[in-house]
Amino acid sequence: MRRIFGLVPNVFFLGLVSLFNDFSSEMVYSVMPAFLTIVLGAPPIFVGLLEGFADALASFLKIFAGWFSDRIGKRKILSVFGYSLSTATRLVLALVTNFWHVFFLRAIDRVGKGLRDSPRDALLAESVEKQEIGRSFGYHRAMDTIGGTLGPLAAVLLLPILSGNYRSLFIVGFFFGILAILSFVFVKDIPKKESQTLPRVPFTLSLKGFSRDFKFYIFAVFIFGLGFMPISLVLLQSKVMDFNGAAIPLMYFIYSLSFVIFAIPFGRLSDKIGERKVLILGFLSAIVAYAVLAGFNSPAGVVAGFVIFGLYSAMTDGVQRALASKLAAAEKLATGQGFLNAAIGISSLLAGLAGGAIWTFWGSAAAFVYGIALMSIGLLTFVNTPQRIV
Repeated sequence: MRRIFGLVPNVFFLGLVSLFNDFSSEMVYSVMPAFLTIVLGAPPIFVGLLEGFADALASFLKIFAGWFSDRIGKRKILSVFGYSLSTATRLVLALVTNFWHVFFLRAIDRVGKGLRDSPRDALLAESVEKQEIGRSFGYHRAMDTIGGTLGPLAAVLLLPILSGNYRSLFIVGFFFGILAILSFVFVKDIPKKESQTLPRVPFTLSLKGFSRDFKFYIFAVFIFGLGFMPISLVLLQSKVMDFNGAAIPLMYFIYSLSFVIFAIPFGRLSDKIGERKVLILGFLSAIVAYAVLAGFNSPAGVVAGFVIFGLYSAMTDGVQRALASKLAAAEKLATGQGFLNAAIGISSLLAGLAGGAIWTFWGSAAAFVYGIALMSIGLLTFVNTPQRIV
């Protein structure tokens, strides 16, 4: 098979899709809090409501999209439609006059994400042999992170050139989103084997029909996620660094750089020693990162914490998807990715609410202790899952 930089074409171009899309999306949504509050006059509570509702909507739709993709036996068309829907909202954002318009458009953007993620992850898994699935997911997540890191930096550079006009920035973001959609020209659906029948089960939010191993795995990921607070909340710990307002974007850059550097190597390692061992190391890294951030209230401690935090994401983000693709039956591949994505998304939302409340009333150290406790339970749950999870 023809390869591009050692990757099969589908994997390479799906990486480009995520690179361009996340560059476009993060360029737009990194400035959205300022646009909402300064230009449209939205109250701060509206910003939190907007993101919470949008993420919850996307999490549930990922399960449905996975089921529907398995039902029709198609991946690409749903992925393209999802990315196109999200990209279109960025152009319309340039026309809004009320912050409730943004609420509606953000919901549509998350519908697009909910429709595309599970079929896309299933297509990526189907495009490679099992012995290189970890490396492929590692590459994809690294490209996703590169785009998500460069997008906000581009917004910072472009806004002065655009005279601070957010609406013009949204139009620029729209055109980068078009590049993501155009990259799909080179992506191909993987034909089903003649002996493979399409599932006819009705849509359900139940895990009935999945293996015991898969159910244990999703449960462990969900419990761990209840302690893993969103990166946007954890970044507030960088306030201990007096860098004239640059601490948060700097720490986000350090976290993302650590993620990008190690994502592919750890993906390759998971192909060699098994996903289970790499995930255990990853979960331990998150616990250590929280302990460092809670215990060392200094610039060096914060930098070290975010480097280790990046290691956690490098060891788990793609590897979790790779393991889910191995534990789910071929006819339920996209549905399995949907349940994994939903477990991660919903637990992250709950962790953000609980951790944010603890942070507000008792301080960051207490929030990190809460996270360490829940993540430790999740790790122990995962360690005690059936040994057939390799």
